[in-house]
Amino acid sequence: MILSSRLHPLLLTAAVGLGATGSVFAQEAPPAAPDTGDTAWMLTSTVLVLLMTLPGLALFYGGLVRAKNVLSILVQCFVIAALMSVLWVVFGYSLATTGEGAFLGNFSKAFLGGIEEGSLSGTIPESVFATFQMTFVIITPALIVGAFAERMKFSAVLIFTTIWTVLSYLPIWHMAWAADIGLFSKWGVLDFAGGTVVHINAGVAGLVACIMVGKRRGFGATVMQPHSVPLTVIGAALLWVGWFGFNAGSAGGANGSAGFAMLTTQIATAAAVLVWTLVEWIVAKKPTAVGAATGAVAGLVAITPAAGTATVVGALVIGAVSSVVCYFCATTLKRALKYDDSLDVFGVHGIGGIVGAILTGVFVRGGAADGQVLIQIKSVLVTIGWSGAAAFVALLVAKFTVGLRVAEQDENMGLDTTSHGETAYTA
Repeated sequence: MILSSRLHPLLLTAAVGLGATGSVFAQEAPPAAPDTGDTAWMLTSTVLVLLMTLPGLALFYGGLVRAKNVLSILVQCFVIAALMSVLWVVFGYSLATTGEGAFLGNFSKAFLGGIEEGSLSGTIPESVFATFQMTFVIITPALIVGAFAERMKFSAVLIFTTIWTVLSYLPIWHMAWAADIGLFSKWGVLDFAGGTVVHINAGVAGLVACIMVGKRRGFGATVMQPHSVPLTVIGAALLWVGWFGFNAGSAGGANGSAGFAMLTTQIATAAAVLVWTLVEWIVAKKPTAVGAATGAVAGLVAITPAAGTATVVGALVIGAVSSVVCYFCATTLKRALKYDDSLDVFGVHGIGGIVGAILTGVFVRGGAADGQVLIQIKSVLVTIGWSGAAAFVALLVAKFTVGLRVAEQDENMGLDTTSHGETAYTA
């Protein structure tokens, strides 16, 4: 989703005027009828983004963990989807989208007050926009769970993700996408679909979480292979398909911007898969299915902020560069620093988001504005610091209320049995 009103048709229309509630979507004049083509595309995009979490991310992560923990991943993704949906409706949408402050909105649209069938956000009903953005707040904290997979208490996961969403996701959303109001928007930052809001935000939180929760028992000494590579590849394929809703849907309608976002998403991802496969072939001597799937996600992440503004050549470069950088961060860097980011949330989403956000300022169709790369870097640094601090606070609250990780015996037996009383497979 592009930040500035000069580039984002959805938020340009939405920010025409501020009504008595202070919402960025309030308008001074009665809105025109919604465009049915735009509405149909946004409804479709909403379903596609939800598909990314359920079942895409759940299967992608579920296949990467050991068999004794696969259900714990599925349950975490499933319940987070429900939790974030309610949070978004009760106050999240309001805090993200309303008000005139640079960092956060207000409660004027709590419980989606004022969302009626006839109200518009751009050329679509505001109810559609609110639901589309609900799918974003669903997947972002779900991404984080891969960093501390196989060892964190379920109760702690829910407490942490709730507090972090309030402290980090909602403010970063407002800074990035409250057109001409939020801090990043005022700076002129380009973030079409969530390089800062979703990926850097989640990746940094994941890094802080995996360090504070601690390493899995046996990490570095015990082989912890994915229990089902087919599930992981299927999950990655669903993520790839769903990402068209994520990126092209962020154009806010069925228009040329959506078409170009779809094009850049596909070619960046294709480049990333090929480059990751080649690098792994050279370094590890064999190209793996998990590697190809991870490369696809790296490319998808990196093109997200640039999807609506990048050139075709830029999309190819962004996909290729992100793949190389993420590969070495997820392998060499992680081994050197000895942190246990179980499923490479920081290595792929954090690093991929950073690379993509910065290169967004380089490969702008028609030429980047003077200083655009520096503007992009500023937004990256703010997001890193903000998300890291919010994650630290949220984890402390979870630690001193319910504790962060399961007992050693429970971890050894697996979270499926000890936390949920079920097993994924029978003998």
